[in-house]
Amino acid sequence: MKAKEKKAKKAEAEKPEPKLPLKKRVWREIVAWGWVIVAFLFIQGTLVQARVIPSGSMEETLLIGDHLLVSRWGYDAQVPLTSLHVKLWKDPARQQVMVFRPPYAGHDLIKRVIAVPGDRLEIRQGVVWINGKPLVEPYLAAPPNPMDNSAPQVIPRGHYFMMGDNRANSYDSRFWGVVPRENIIGTPMFIYMSVEAPEEAWQPGNLQKRFLAYANALLRPRLVRWTRLFTAP
Repeated sequence: MKAKEKKAKKAEAEKPEPKLPLKKRVWREIVAWGWVIVAFLFIQGTLVQARVIPSGSMEETLLIGDHLLVSRWGYDAQVPLTSLHVKLWKDPARQQVMVFRPPYAGHDLIKRVIAVPGDRLEIRQGVVWINGKPLVEPYLAAPPNPMDNSAPQVIPRGHYFMMGDNRANSYDSRFWGVVPRENIIGTPMFIYMSVEAPEEAWQPGNLQKRFLAYANALLRPRLVRWTRLFTAP
């Protein structure tokens, strides 16, 4: 008797589930993909973002074609499907590399924080002075330019002075001023890919040339800068 009961239970368990109507199956797929999209938007808006370096303003720290994962955690949160941003609890530190929205209408930039709120900044013959002392900058791409000078200024509350490591090829706070804290997006974690290709390939919106750059890297692996992968800026 027990054997018959076990056999009946097994047969019941092995019965195929009744097929759902098409409408319910479609709805189930929509809900499942909806959750995937929500999770992606949450991660993209609050945790990490992928970025690519389009210019040489941060050489040699970051090269054209370096692909970065940027941590937004603690710095910035974006409301999904909108341009609204919420400033979080972390503040950038002096000499930290940051991604931010410039104070003018334009694409996001990546530069180094040179002065923080309350700092007294001056540039003398290319050398940055902070609070009366020269700033030690081992990351610079070239020696200081003696023609580069600026009058002393105190960085206002809630603002940051940004400069590229390649000072001769960097459009930065020397030209357009300080960056408000609410414009800070995040800080790079590591380089996950680095591809040698013309600068135009990495400019925003240039999808055709970017696709060709990736295709060339697949055909010619030497175009990938393998030693840069998984290194931190």
